[in-house]
Amino acid sequence: MARLLTAIFVAFGICLFSLASAKADPGDEVKAAYSAWDAAFNNADAKAIAAFYTDDAIFLPATHDVIRGPSGVEKFFGGIFGMGVTGHKLELIEAQGEGNLLISTAKWSAKGKDAKGADQPWPGVATHVFEKQADGGLKLRVHTFN
Repeated sequence: MARLLTAIFVAFGICLFSLASAKADPGDEVKAAYSAWDAAFNNADAKAIAAFYTDDAIFLPATHDVIRGPSGVEKFFGGIFGMGVTGHKLELIEAQGEGNLLISTAKWSAKGKDAKGADQPWPGVATHVFEKQADGGLKLRVHTFN
């Protein structure tokens, strides 16, 4: 009887481990989304950046504006590119997921200019709420940064 119980517990443990291993790591999904977002930014493509946002997205930049939807995001980043900002990089701090939502935090950096036109690094942190789409991709539902 003890051998049977041991075998059952071992089999149960292997099944749990397999299920946990098969589940997608939200960090990997978010890192892929960050890489694509950074690529659009570094190509100075405001329209491509806007495509990363849901129709009902809320974007809260450091300017304290409340921007809604992809068209507002496109306009905001068009202005950023007009200022000559380049070299954007998102670095994942943490990602968690439940259902169709993934919540992540990141450090970000970019290259900007100071008031005299000299190169100046721009660093900060960001919070993102991603919504999984029917095709398996992620779109931003909420994005805020400082």
